[in-house]
Amino acid sequence: MAQTAALVHTLKKQLKAQGKTYCDVAQALGLSEASVKRLFSEQNFTLQRLEVVAQLAGLELTELFRLLARDQQRLTQLTREQEQEIASDLELLLITVSVINGFSFSDILTHYQVSEHTCIQKLAKLDRLKIIELQPNNRVKLLVDPNFSWLPNGPIQQFFQQKVEQDFFSSRFDKQHEKLIVLNGVMTAETNLSMQKKMERLAEEFNSLIQDDTPLPMDKKHGNTMVIAIRQWQYSLFKNYKKV
Repeated sequence: MAQTAALVHTLKKQLKAQGKTYCDVAQALGLSEASVKRLFSEQNFTLQRLEVVAQLAGLELTELFRLLARDQQRLTQLTREQEQEIASDLELLLITVSVINGFSFSDILTHYQVSEHTCIQKLAKLDRLKIIELQPNNRVKLLVDPNFSWLPNGPIQQFFQQKVEQDFFSSRFDKQHEKLIVLNGVMTAETNLSMQKKMERLAEEFNSLIQDDTPLPMDKKHGNTMVIAIRQWQYSLFKNYKKV
């Protein structure tokens, strides 16, 4: 599934580079635009349709797979040591999260109270960690994969759980840009696993939509955090009523 998601992402990137839209893809496939959006969302391409869309992007299938292989050389996760180094330096963490989210050098200076010298220093450290390539005139080339994620229960995740969790959930989630859904149910281990796979696909869609927004200027975008979680769990209050 991860391979399919990466292939579709590479294809979307090439279509965008050629100035092609969902409407163009719909015409090439003889489908409605809504059907094309569903194809990309569900990542459910036949080989024939994949070839047609690749040709629309000016690529043979072999070229598309070669581009995928090149993209997959990018970082999908850091080592625990790298994460620990970042988590122990708040300014470095701020700048790391910013560049992963598409901030340029000037964007960081505009949005945060960080000096130019400090920003360059932290970017240089990220360059040494192979997270970015710091180019002339402080241009930032990101070296992490679009589906990059923090290590499960790693230093960064632990930091956010300890420092940010209470702040994140302090909202009433009643504003237009907020939503909180809490569901409770009894399910088998197999159904739980099925839900986890659906959550992974939703996470892939989240990353894909972020990539679609990449060309837009930073002042048109806002930081968003989505938390998706499932576990076998019951309120501790209820556990007191459970028969042994």
